[in-house]
Amino acid sequence: MLKKTQSSLDRRTFVKGTAAAAVVGPWVVSSKVLASSGELNVLMWSDYLPEPWIASFEAKTGIKLNYTGIGSNEEIINQMKASKGAGFDICSPTNNRSGQWTDLELLQPWDYDAISNIENANPSMLKVGGTEWNFGDKGSHWLPHIWGTEGIGWRTDLFVPEGGVPSYGDVWNPENAGKTMMRVHSGMLGAGLHMEASGQMDAGSVWSAYKDEETMRKVWDQILAFCIKNKSNLKLTWNDADTQKNGLLNDGVIVGQTWDGPPLALKTAGEPVSYQAPKEGAMAWVDGMSLSAAAANTEQAYEFVKFCYEAEPAGVAIDSHGYNSAVLGADAFSGANYKKNFAEAYPGDSLANLNPWPAEPQWYADVRTEYENKFQAA
Repeated sequence: MLKKTQSSLDRRTFVKGTAAAAVVGPWVVSSKVLASSGELNVLMWSDYLPEPWIASFEAKTGIKLNYTGIGSNEEIINQMKASKGAGFDICSPTNNRSGQWTDLELLQPWDYDAISNIENANPSMLKVGGTEWNFGDKGSHWLPHIWGTEGIGWRTDLFVPEGGVPSYGDVWNPENAGKTMMRVHSGMLGAGLHMEASGQMDAGSVWSAYKDEETMRKVWDQILAFCIKNKSNLKLTWNDADTQKNGLLNDGVIVGQTWDGPPLALKTAGEPVSYQAPKEGAMAWVDGMSLSAAAANTEQAYEFVKFCYEAEPAGVAIDSHGYNSAVLGADAFSGANYKKNFAEAYPGDSLANLNPWPAEPQWYADVRTEYENKFQAA
C-alpha cells in the first residue's frame, strides 16, 4: 500500500495539483494493461464514459463493461444502499462526500500495489483518498478520476456577461427573469456567494456554514429568504448533464449555474454556448472511483482503473465530455478545442480562485436537504 499521509487537501494544494493536471506534458506508461476476461459493472456519472472510450477499453482488456449512468451523489448512495453494493463493482462518489460513506460499510480499500500506473494520478487529488477516504485506517477507499467545476454557462447569442466576467448573481438578475437555471442545493450556495460579494451577507458566511448546524442554519436562513424572494427568476432546475444541455439549447435558458462539462461539450459541438468561472470563484470537485465491498469482479475493476489512468484514453475522453482528467498528461492527447475551452473557461487567476467543496458531513447534507425542500415548496 502507498504510505498514508496525514495532511489534508487545502485550497492551495488543490489548485497547484489541478493546474499541474492541465499543463503537464504526456506521461509515458511503461507497460500495457494485461488482457483480462469477464464483465465489470460500473455505476458512474452519465457522461463520463463515451462510447469510443468504452469500445477501446473492451477491445484492449476483453472485459465487457456494463455502465449504469447516474446524475447525483444521492443517486449513487441510494443505489448502493438498496443492494448493499451488490450488482456494482465500481461507483463514483465525489471527493467531499466521504463523511456520508464512512459508516455504510459499502466500500473496500484499494490496493495501490495492484495499480501499476498509479503514479499517473494527480498527487494532490490522490491524497484525498489517503486522508478523507481512509476509513478505519484501512487505506484509501477512493481514487480520483474526473475533476471539474460549477460556474456559469450561457448562450453567447442571447447574453453577455457584464465586463466579460459572469457572476452567480446573473442567475438572480431581474434582467434575466424567467430565463435562468440552477441545481437547487448548489444554486442556493452560489446565491450565498453572490450575496457575500454584493454585501448582502457577511464575507465567509457560506463556508463557515460547514462548521456546525447552528451556524449553518443562520447562514442558510438568509440564503433561503433571498432565493424564495427571487424564485420567479428561474426557468428550470436541473439535476443532470442532459437537463443542462436541453435548457441552453431548447428550453429558453440564456444563463445558468452549471457544471463545466455540458456547456463546454456544446461549445465544442459548435453551439452558441460558453462557460466561465464566475468572479466569485468556481466551485471545484473531483469525482472518483470506489470499489464496492460486494464487488464480484475485482480483477476486472483493477484493469478498469489502470485503463482510466492511461494518459491517451483519458485525454481522448475529455474531448467528448468536456470535464478535466485527474491523469497527468491527459491534456496532451486532447484536441485543440479542449485546450481553447479550458483557457477561456479559466482566464487570469481563475484557477487560483477556485472554491474546492469542503468535506460534507451527514448532518450538513440532512440540513441542506431540509432547506432545498423549503425552497421547492415555496
